[in-house]
Amino acid sequence: MMAKANAVKEKKGLTTELFLVFIIVAYCIIVSIVNPEFLNAATLFDMVKSAAPTMVVAMGLLLVVISGGIDVSFTAIAIFGGYVATTTLMATGVNNILVAFLISCAVGLVLGLINAVLIHVTKMEPFIITLATSGLYQGFLLTFIGTKNIGSVDIPKAITEFGNAKLFAFKDAFGSEVGLSVFIIIIVAVILLTWFILHRTMLGKSIFALGCSPEAARRAGFNIWKTHLFVYGYMGVLSGIMGMLYIAGINACNPVTLVGTELTIVAAVIIGGARVSGGQGTILGTILGVVIMYLLNTTLIFLGLSSSWNDLFLGVILIFSIVMTSWQERKKNRKMFIFTE
Repeated sequence: MMAKANAVKEKKGLTTELFLVFIIVAYCIIVSIVNPEFLNAATLFDMVKSAAPTMVVAMGLLLVVISGGIDVSFTAIAIFGGYVATTTLMATGVNNILVAFLISCAVGLVLGLINAVLIHVTKMEPFIITLATSGLYQGFLLTFIGTKNIGSVDIPKAITEFGNAKLFAFKDAFGSEVGLSVFIIIIVAVILLTWFILHRTMLGKSIFALGCSPEAARRAGFNIWKTHLFVYGYMGVLSGIMGMLYIAGINACNPVTLVGTELTIVAAVIIGGARVSGGQGTILGTILGVVIMYLLNTTLIFLGLSSSWNDLFLGVILIFSIVMTSWQERKKNRKMFIFTE
């Protein structure tokens, strides 16, 4: 019976991912036909760099959603950590990108653990808790730490150099330098770490079990408290990384940016097949969801469409993804002789 359930689950994930791959391929073909300039290395590398912050934090959000929770405070945590790290480097004169990441991640970890404690102790919906803490973190940052917009002139040199660093570079047909950002290293490392946690550790099993049924997970011997601490702590650390990648990518630091974009990132994870109620989600699906989101963000101009079309297309894809996930869940339940209203 367990083998059958796993087979159905794998088939379900594969179907969702194939659906997303079809959308990506079809969309790329359409864009390249309308505007052949779309298919070039510069566009691809620019998209990798711009999508890096979202791709990293989406891995943490995937764990949160699989555990049956949700987090809408991660953008506030990201800019909180990034702003504190940047201003600390400026105040101390330390010019080290590793120190900046460590500070941002430490701040993110603390704020993420606060989320975990509040969610576990109050037993309230994670959406309500993280919505409240999002405002709390943003308000604390602006009230007690700073409101100054730090431009490219004042950004520490180490952050600027990191943002411009490339894994490799070459000259294109027009003589311009094109290169793949070193951000790809962080993306790959976070994806591999998240995969290992989910599929090669007991912690990963506890995350899936918690999302399926907290009571069943408790009876199976999983520690719900520790799982909550890890999931939201991990989310906080990745939010800290997101903050530094975002600041390095745009070579500026504004304490009011990022906040307000969290629901779009949540949508990308849901598009990837993660079930809102928990217990289900794949890394590949999440990657494809983020890719779709950034394809729409960066390529509508090639179709001659305004940015307002982005929300329309993303909404349509999200609805199709939710409908497909729901239909596949019902199909699986019928095969397992589980009937729901």
